[in-house]
Amino acid sequence: MPQCADTVGVEEEFLLVDTASGRTSVRADAVLARVQDTALTKFHAELAATQVEAATGPCTSVSELGQALREARTTLEKAAEEVGVGIISRGTPQKPSLQPIVSHEHPRFRRVLDTYAGVVEHYEACGCHVHVGVPDRETGVRVLNHLRPWLPTLLALSANSPDNGYASWRMVEQSRFPGSGVPPVFANAADYDAHVARMVACGTLVDRAQSFWLARLSPKLPTVEFRVADAAATVDDAMLQAALSRALVHTAFLDEEPQPVRDDVCAAAVWAASRYGLDGAAVDPWHECRVPATALLERLLEHVTQALRARDEFDLVHDLVDQRV
Repeated sequence: MPQCADTVGVEEEFLLVDTASGRTSVRADAVLARVQDTALTKFHAELAATQVEAATGPCTSVSELGQALREARTTLEKAAEEVGVGIISRGTPQKPSLQPIVSHEHPRFRRVLDTYAGVVEHYEACGCHVHVGVPDRETGVRVLNHLRPWLPTLLALSANSPDNGYASWRMVEQSRFPGSGVPPVFANAADYDAHVARMVACGTLVDRAQSFWLARLSPKLPTVEFRVADAAATVDDAMLQAALSRALVHTAFLDEEPQPVRDDVCAAAVWAASRYGLDGAAVDPWHECRVPATALLERLLEHVTQALRARDEFDLVHDLVDQRV
């Protein structure tokens, strides 16, 4: 098994809600004050004070990851109950908060609010972010180039924020940020870093640790970070995203140069995935036409079969897909 796809970790974002009204509740600080980091998981604040995050450490098996995710959810649910609020895992809230949600005390959060203004004032979108280990940034960039056509299918599979006729309203909200969507093709790590630095110089990114691509190099960890999925409704859904993401990285590590796909077609594929999820038409990035979303999911599963079998995860992933579909 190539070292680049050995470890996987997940960051899960959750919404806090008032149990009586169902509106999101600005109680993140109170909930986080009642939890402690563990050997498996660390807990964090988010830009919105109606959200909390649980981030696992690197795991080598999906079962180990599932254990960490379950324990984190149990811990946060207990803390939220003590505070008198509920906790839900959904891409966007059904009833947003009526209070200001962005903390002005955190210097970086204040810079984000100053930069993006109304785009973040009521931004309460939650994702399931998957980190897959890579040995170096050059390998990470090579992996990113391979991932481009597969990201919309991961989004469709994860869609968990139905609103206004969209399966993933979270992706619609995220698309308002500059540079959101499938990352461009990069020549190497230096090209990647130059692109980020250019966007910082243009004022569309707050700093070099920020980008809005659906997959990126982690600014802090030796990982490729998948940021495409909506918050997972269940631990099984999060495990499925993690297993498929790692399998995609493994497959990219073994593949030759990827077949080119157009940026505008990838953007169309992201829109279709957010609009319909798995229940309607998708955009085939290679043939540049509409196809059933389930057909692209089948193609994804075929694409990563070797990687899944190498980790003895083939049956698990297919069982989880069957539950989802």
